[in-house]
Amino acid sequence: MLVLGIDPGTAITGWGLVRRDGDALALVEYGTVRTSPDAALPQRLQTIYRELGEVLARHQPSAVAVEKLFFNKNARTAMAVGQARGVALLAVADAGLPLREYTPLEVKLSVCGYGRASKEQIQKLVQMLLTLDFVPQPDDAADAIAIAICHIHSSRLEALVAEQDRAG
Repeated sequence: MLVLGIDPGTAITGWGLVRRDGDALALVEYGTVRTSPDAALPQRLQTIYRELGEVLARHQPSAVAVEKLFFNKNARTAMAVGQARGVALLAVADAGLPLREYTPLEVKLSVCGYGRASKEQIQKLVQMLLTLDFVPQPDDAADAIAIAICHIHSSRLEALVAEQDRAG
């Protein structure tokens, strides 16, 4: 199973590809889509759409996981992130891939076992879970990797529950 995790943002959209092979997890590739603050919003969104589309076409993941919008106190920031999420969702839909969405709390619980984990804790756990010699940077990419790991853990749990239900 190859999963693309996406942490949407207008300035920086993080992405990370994680492969599950049996019980082993491996980081395939990760990166960010950066947009110019001088560009108009439509061009920034177009950049996010195009670059994510290229990642999807190049790697053809079996599933995509995206962080759900967390509404913070700054409505302008929330709107911008929502727009970046929208073009990310469109790129996934255009690729015809299954999509799951996870809240920041779900991701932190899945990866760290603690819903109030800091960015640094998430990065360190991602490093440990993937047995990396480095901490993934920037944190937008590390968050995207964590979202992919969350989906893999959730899929595994759903498969176990379904198997249990079939067994009786």
